[in-house]
Amino acid sequence: MGGCLFWVCVDQATVGIIEKWGRFMKLAEPGLHFVNPCFGEWIAGTLSTRLQQLDVKVETKTKDNVFVQVFCSIQYRVVKQNADDAFYELQNPQQQIQAYVFDVVRSHVPRMNLDDLFEQKGDVAQAVLEELEKAMGAYGYNIEQILVVDIIPDASVRRAMNEINAAQRLQLASVFKGEAEKVLQVKKAEGDAEAKFLAGVGVARQRQAITDGLRENVLEFSHKVPGTSTKDVMDLVMMTQYFDTIKDVGASSKNTTVFIPHGPGHVRDISEQIRNGLMEASAGDV
Repeated sequence: MGGCLFWVCVDQATVGIIEKWGRFMKLAEPGLHFVNPCFGEWIAGTLSTRLQQLDVKVETKTKDNVFVQVFCSIQYRVVKQNADDAFYELQNPQQQIQAYVFDVVRSHVPRMNLDDLFEQKGDVAQAVLEELEKAMGAYGYNIEQILVVDIIPDASVRRAMNEINAAQRLQLASVFKGEAEKVLQVKKAEGDAEAKFLAGVGVARQRQAITDGLRENVLEFSHKVPGTSTKDVMDLVMMTQYFDTIKDVGASSKNTTVFIPHGPGHVRDISEQIRNGLMEASAGDV
């Protein structure tokens, strides 16, 4: 202090309000300033010019009678050139901003359905921004941005919405499951048909091979053993096949009892039946 002078330091991002005899005199920029209390000069106060944020929760009702809580974030700052208006005109700027937010939100949201509110929350924020810019600009405040950060419906409405969403997803899952089962059944049927076709081809080839083998055996035996007829060779082959079958049945690992007629006469009857079947098949081919 020198004489009646005082040194006053104003911080960065701050503006000081200097009065003389209780009347606004000038704004003090950041830095060192001299005031003379002997002439009624003094620092009435300071205002921060930093960006500030105010969070406001508004409870209102939509057009379809759903109570919701709308959370808004207002980012604002003091206009340095109009700091005197901000200092003298408003005693509590936060309450003033909050009142305008309540008024605008409660006038716009009741004209929108709940789904529209979620989709058009940017329109609500823009309406709040326009109203606040007009109202707070006269008091030395600049509204930088308005954000509608969250919309929370009533708890019962949220449960209902989740149930609807879950039901829709279950319905869609059932449709996909049905389509998958349909494709599986079709593929299974196609596979069974292909397997039966291949099995039939295999059986036909097996019977053809047996027939060719029997024919070759009969012809070879007839040529090598003079005096034997084709019928005698066929009877011998049938008897051999018969005994092989009896042997296979007896050697089976399964404990199954099979009763079949057995004796020389029965062998002859079987061979005649097979021969007659072959002759009828040949006649049918002709």
